[in-house]
Amino acid sequence: MIQPDTYELYAIKYGTHDRTAARNFMNPPDPHDAPYPIDYYVWACVSPSRTVIVDTGFDKAGAEERGRTWFRCPVESLKLIGIDAAEVTDVVITHMHYDHGGNLDKFPKATFHIQDQEAAYMTGRYMRYPTLRHSYDIEDVCGLIRELYDDRVEFHDGDSDLFPGLTLHRVGGHTQGMQFVRAWTQRGWVVLASDSMHLYANWLDRNPYPTVLHIGDMMEGHRKVERLAETPDHVVPGHDPRVMDYYPAPSDDLAGIVARLDLAPQMD
Repeated sequence: MIQPDTYELYAIKYGTHDRTAARNFMNPPDPHDAPYPIDYYVWACVSPSRTVIVDTGFDKAGAEERGRTWFRCPVESLKLIGIDAAEVTDVVITHMHYDHGGNLDKFPKATFHIQDQEAAYMTGRYMRYPTLRHSYDIEDVCGLIRELYDDRVEFHDGDSDLFPGLTLHRVGGHTQGMQFVRAWTQRGWVVLASDSMHLYANWLDRNPYPTVLHIGDMMEGHRKVERLAETPDHVVPGHDPRVMDYYPAPSDDLAGIVARLDLAPQMD
């Protein structure tokens, strides 16, 4: 049996969006107009033998177009933890929404890992509908096609072992090919849920995020995350600002910017 690598996991915050609770839940809580921001992250999985980046964020122009607050380039932010994007060989794209699948050109050596069903969805018949294509950026989609024609896209069909200690799992729901990453760490299996659940409350309150293709698949996806994580404290949602509060920073100067997810959270 191949022994898994042990990964250090990092969440890097690069943007935020001020909004109300009504925007984040299928059944908004009361008061539904209360402030309830979401944050934007990219993630890094670092073992002694490899570095894998999960998602690639959006650029400044995309932030301005969509009215998001952009703190820093998500790819340049990797340098904060000693990662040179020009040397990264593997990038997992959980799905191709604008806040997860931009900046591909900043990884010149990388292979991009995506689900078959995500590629079919973002280029197929459902993109005829503005409501469903709104969260995609056409330049990002074309960028992935260019990488495909340069032989730098690897497709996955469902669950797969990407590397020892790093697995991919398709759940759908949010998009047709939504996938999440599970990594073996010093504290056991940690799930980087990405947008299979945006916020802790989407999952714990069984109140899903409203940008969704299939509500049933999204909620079944929550259950799949639960099964594959070591404990509920090993689940990391994709956009919750509390991630920065719960997890320690690698150094004092990176507090509020980078969090170590392979270390135990300090939840209330």
